[in-house]
Amino acid sequence: MILTLTPNPSLDRALEVDRLEVGGVNRAEAAWVHPGGKGINVSRVLVAHGVPTLAVLPVGGADGARLTELLGEQGVPALPVPVAEDTRTNLTLVERGGTTTKVNAPGPALTEDEVEALLAAVEQQLALQPAALVSAGSLPLGAPECFFVRVAGLAARHAVPFALDTSGLPLTRAVRSGGLALVKPNDEELAELVGRELVTVGDVVEAAREVVAAGTRAVLVSLGAHGALLVSAQRSWWAGGPCLVPQSTVGAGDSTLAGFLAGDGDAGERLRRAVAFGRAAVLLPGTEVPLPDQIQLDDVRVVEDPDPRTALKEL
Repeated sequence: MILTLTPNPSLDRALEVDRLEVGGVNRAEAAWVHPGGKGINVSRVLVAHGVPTLAVLPVGGADGARLTELLGEQGVPALPVPVAEDTRTNLTLVERGGTTTKVNAPGPALTEDEVEALLAAVEQQLALQPAALVSAGSLPLGAPECFFVRVAGLAARHAVPFALDTSGLPLTRAVRSGGLALVKPNDEELAELVGRELVTVGDVVEAAREVVAAGTRAVLVSLGAHGALLVSAQRSWWAGGPCLVPQSTVGAGDSTLAGFLAGDGDAGERLRRAVAFGRAAVLLPGTEVPLPDQIQLDDVRVVEDPDPRTALKEL
């Protein structure tokens, strides 16, 4: 079983428009409502592929109740932790050509007691020895910047591998503290983390190895349309495929992470599956998750120790 933690979940509403007219009246051609939040998305993908999972999340108000209801309708096992303020609602506008505009609400402000209750719920599940813990997304108001450091400590106490997908200062704090099995930034988040521009494959590998040297086992770097890089202390792998015309990029990175975690195999094969999951996700509308028959592993090519001189835009 893979345990996921989403500290700042949302009720995601997605609208599809032909072309977004800023400042004008836009008429949606389709609309979706999904349970949202990066960790929740990982659990949704895992359930779709028959991988046991449990999603831990704080919920409050009518939107929190609706979020929990939707998870139940989709067969996603959840452990909701009650909070006083309302769960946030996020809005995504998807243009026909694939351009995505997101408006994310800040979310509820958790009290110190609510933060502790959320961590206690996670530790209770860690004691049952899940195969891995994934925490993903932003932190809610009220959660300390060291929140993920504390989560990593709980995972280490129970010898459960911990994968983290976040950004900004919470990511920096967690990486510097070490003890992570996997970190999944995109190239921009990794550049922010190391404080310099990343132009080539070698730049990304060097930056990722700085993260590894600080105490992370491996770094999975999303490169958007250019595939992904997996970097360990000694080796690196790139995976990618032919160009796609995306319908929506929302949740593609979460599908990539779920694909990496969804099965066994060596590093290259796990990366191939991760990229195939992400590619399948961008071909779906709104925040839908890919199903097994939509995963095209044969379309993904894996290169071990790719040429460090290659520009990212040339991948």
